[in-house]
Amino acid sequence: MPWMGVPALHAAQPLLASVQAIPGFRKVPPAGVTEVTCKVQNAQIPRLSPIELAQMHLLKRHRWFVAAGGITLAFASVSLFAHRSAALTAFADLVGLALMLAAAGITLANALTRPGQERSFWVLMTLGFSLWIGNQAAWSYLEAVRHRPIPDPFLFDIVLFFHALPMIAAVAWRPDLLKKEGRIHLSALNFLMLLGWWIFLYAFIVFPHQYVVPNAELYNTYYDRLYGLENGMLIGVLGLAVWTSSGGWRRLYWHLLAASVLYGVNSQFLDRAATDNTYYSGSLYDVPLIGTLAWMAAAALSARAWNRQSHELSLKPWWRKIIPQLAMLAILSLPLLGVWTVLFDKSNPSSRAFRVFTVLAAMLLLGAFVFLRQYFQDQALMSVLQESRRGYESQKHLQSQLVQKEKLASLGNLVAGAAHEIDHPLTAVMSYSEQLWANQRLSDEQAALVRKIVNQARRTRDLVADLLRFAQQSPGEQIQVDLGMLLQRATQMLELRRPGGKIHVGLSVAPDCPRILGNANQLFQAFVEIVDNAMDALEEAGGGSLEITAQRHGKEAVLQFSDTGPGIRDPLRVFDPFYTTKPIGKGTGLGLSAVYGVIQDHSGQITCQNKPEGGAMFIVKIPAAESSAQVAGAAAR
Repeated sequence: MPWMGVPALHAAQPLLASVQAIPGFRKVPPAGVTEVTCKVQNAQIPRLSPIELAQMHLLKRHRWFVAAGGITLAFASVSLFAHRSAALTAFADLVGLALMLAAAGITLANALTRPGQERSFWVLMTLGFSLWIGNQAAWSYLEAVRHRPIPDPFLFDIVLFFHALPMIAAVAWRPDLLKKEGRIHLSALNFLMLLGWWIFLYAFIVFPHQYVVPNAELYNTYYDRLYGLENGMLIGVLGLAVWTSSGGWRRLYWHLLAASVLYGVNSQFLDRAATDNTYYSGSLYDVPLIGTLAWMAAAALSARAWNRQSHELSLKPWWRKIIPQLAMLAILSLPLLGVWTVLFDKSNPSSRAFRVFTVLAAMLLLGAFVFLRQYFQDQALMSVLQESRRGYESQKHLQSQLVQKEKLASLGNLVAGAAHEIDHPLTAVMSYSEQLWANQRLSDEQAALVRKIVNQARRTRDLVADLLRFAQQSPGEQIQVDLGMLLQRATQMLELRRPGGKIHVGLSVAPDCPRILGNANQLFQAFVEIVDNAMDALEEAGGGSLEITAQRHGKEAVLQFSDTGPGIRDPLRVFDPFYTTKPIGKGTGLGLSAVYGVIQDHSGQITCQNKPEGGAMFIVKIPAAESSAQVAGAAAR
């Protein structure tokens, strides 16, 4: 059937099974299947239209909501046709308790299988259902087990009141929005401040009539109003979440919003029925409660198949300030309520005293939250400043590297041409000077002068060689290089040149120090130049030590050359061409510039700094050779 899609084929599996059960249907075993025939006698095979198949697929997608609707309709039928009795009461209480347990189990399973930020959402939802279960279990125990009426006021009404607060916090947590670490701390504190404010409101408004000076009529009135306000707040945060979210999260918020609206509206009618003594467990007033619980459980189950991705915060600035502004408004309301209690409250003195102490306790608690909030804001600000400083220093370092590269490139072109032009006449001068020196008829004075000419010519030739090496731009052939071996060769060679034992050179190569992809000769010359400069500094200081280390740091090989010499006068200029602190005749100022160019050609970095305890330290970072295949490909290029 080419018109059938994959979902339709899945939906048709029950139909195929029924066809196979028809008498006369014959199917050849799977091994070596060549033909399947069907012989039907006096039977008709039902055929489904594409619309019917699509309806079957739609039913499968929304099976949990269909089940929730079926449970609600079944409960409504029992409530409608059953008479008020102990059995109906037990039935209603236990069905509600079972649905709450099922919803809590589903949200807990979601919390255990989802990542961190979404896990917090499901944990808070589980906490909300758990508080709801506590009230329903106490209610069921009194009515179904003890067969006693619910007292008024009821202690577990407090648990019922606070069950919505974790749900409000779960939605306001907004797991569909990505958060930074500092923002997570601030959001948690804002939620704790609002939670503390709701606890204060209950203690300030309801508790005096519940236990301080019991008054059932006033207790029910204030409890119902405050509970309605709490449900309104839940509906409000869900509405905001629906408006500002997208994808699977918006679907989930939509279902939770619709179920919460159903519950909130029904709560008002149920409160009036309880006041008029027309409510009983199992009545039609419980149908919306069962529908709400079944709806929320179905939404939590179906959400597993929805694409719920967190994205960057894209709310308008004034939306982002709602939670902090509400938290500060809660703080500012405390003194006003305290003034009202002292000046205008006409209730019993015990109630007024309790409210005054409640205001003081709330001010102390919420004030502590304010100080914590300010502390976390300061920490977040310090983190931003440190990140900005690191970014500025990194940009400054990159800028200096770029200037250095441009300087070396332009100077290299100039030096290369000049060195070649100087090299030709210099070769002739050296050749003729050596021939003249070899003449036996020169006097001692003439021979001494010729010897000076030859020595100065050789020195000039070495300078030209340095210029040519400095101007060299191509890195040459690159192979895998063992840095530890190169460092060992460089230190041994230079130690032989400087006998005396005043300078100690220590070399430490970590076992996991990686090989790099580079030119061994150029790197060897670079290491010799760095070590030779350090030894010159130590020699001028009368001796000291040079510690060389090589180790892996991530995907880089990191080399450190640390000496105990006098340090460097200007570390920022040490790689500039022709910059030197050595006496005239002992340095050209091109050595470290050439080293800088070699390290850059190997995609590395070299930095220099003075140590606080004295001495200089050069740090070289070169990318490690990743794999033999990549090394071979790079070498081929």
